[in-house]
Amino acid sequence: MSDVPGVVPAPLLVQPSSQAPFVITRSTVVVVDADEDLLPLAVLTADLLGRVSGRAVEIRHAELGTPGVVRMRLVEDLPPGTEPYRVVVGDGRVLLEARTTDGLVHAVVTLRQLLRERPDGGVQVEAVRIEDAPRYPWRGLSLDVARHFVGVPDLKVVIGLMGHYKLNVLHLHLTDDQAWRIDLPSRPELVRRSSGHSVGGDPGGYYSAADWDEILAYARARAIRVVPEIDVPGHVNAALHTYGELSPDGRPADEYLGIEVGFSRLHDDLPATHAFLVDVFGDLADMTPGEYLHIGGDEVLTMADDEYVRLVRAASAAVTAHGRRVVGWQEIASVPDLPAGTVVQYWDTRVDPAPFVAAAEAGARILVSPASKVYLDMKYEPGFPLGQEWAGTIDLRQAYDWEPDTLVAGLPAEAVIGVEAGLWTETLRTVDDLTTMLLPRLAAVAEVAWSAPARRDFDDFTQRLRHHGRHWDRIGLAWHRTPDGRWDV
Repeated sequence: MSDVPGVVPAPLLVQPSSQAPFVITRSTVVVVDADEDLLPLAVLTADLLGRVSGRAVEIRHAELGTPGVVRMRLVEDLPPGTEPYRVVVGDGRVLLEARTTDGLVHAVVTLRQLLRERPDGGVQVEAVRIEDAPRYPWRGLSLDVARHFVGVPDLKVVIGLMGHYKLNVLHLHLTDDQAWRIDLPSRPELVRRSSGHSVGGDPGGYYSAADWDEILAYARARAIRVVPEIDVPGHVNAALHTYGELSPDGRPADEYLGIEVGFSRLHDDLPATHAFLVDVFGDLADMTPGEYLHIGGDEVLTMADDEYVRLVRAASAAVTAHGRRVVGWQEIASVPDLPAGTVVQYWDTRVDPAPFVAAAEAGARILVSPASKVYLDMKYEPGFPLGQEWAGTIDLRQAYDWEPDTLVAGLPAEAVIGVEAGLWTETLRTVDDLTTMLLPRLAAVAEVAWSAPARRDFDDFTQRLRHHGRHWDRIGLAWHRTPDGRWDV
């Protein structure tokens, strides 16, 4: 299969070489063109090589004919798209090439995974040629920061893991019944009144505008775009707790810190509802670059179908008014005439697939997030101390052994835009809880999303993944040594 231990997700093309390995020494330098877009990535690369080798690595803008060069550059002779890349190791140098900076980020990640310790304490990379590109353009992780807040430092840990496995979309579930987690200029009362707690009365928090900018920049540097979610017209108790005018009786709702779903809702016949949707999605669009905004739309259990349709259309209009595309959970597939380019996120495999096939035929794209495969807050096995079991238990093999293109009966393969894992935080309180549930299963989902089916094999995957536990330990991450994995620790 891959022929290169440790590279996850599995690359498209791997050609080992008989040339001598590249060894990081005191003379190793990173060479990059004097381009303001490339320099930050060169700094990250030099820092990475310096940290793993214990030697400072210099950045230069021209080659001086010395050995030990890591050359980074943009080229045209790769397949179309923003993410293809090439890594060539041999003859005392490393060549990292891509069409775009996103592709170069992936090349650097692959280089990081190729690094190996030498018996003498040094670090080397075996000679190899790798050419690679992703299967799907959307490879994401949905993270619930509403049930339990995830502060910026801990969120950066999650983003770093995503980048390490070439995931490129961080979908943040920012609002729910329990709390509102982002400060919006037009609605500052939302975080003042509805961000102080988490499930069970645990501490809360929210992202300020400065926090949000920091998150976006940190993700962008790792080729990850952020898709924020404001969940409507259900899952809105935090908003109702702030604004009495969103309820028919005009009274603010009580704070809710449990984990039940489906009891809260907006009302289409209240003027305040439509002003609220315009304000929050307008602010979110102004604060967040990118193509997509997520409107939620799930588990609205106390609303007639016609009112649901009107409110989803109102939320969609608030998004498209700012030139953005709509993303929503699978329930929005029942809404006729969704905006062009809408992404429907499929999560519950127990339901009739017909609405998703019909939505795709009408032009929607389908993002597959089957709870029974990729909801990584599900327990690994019965009795595991973290997580839930409503979608079953998910071990490493279950997270790996499934096929996105055939998941929804009758859905054309070309309608699938990508794969997104989910991590809901009803039972997860700390960054150790998050990484325990993510690792190693996030790597499995990443390979499903990135690698062509012909390159995927569970036994080969676990062989390549076995070295990664040592890396997770080295950087201080909690993780679960799944019995269906093979661990070199």
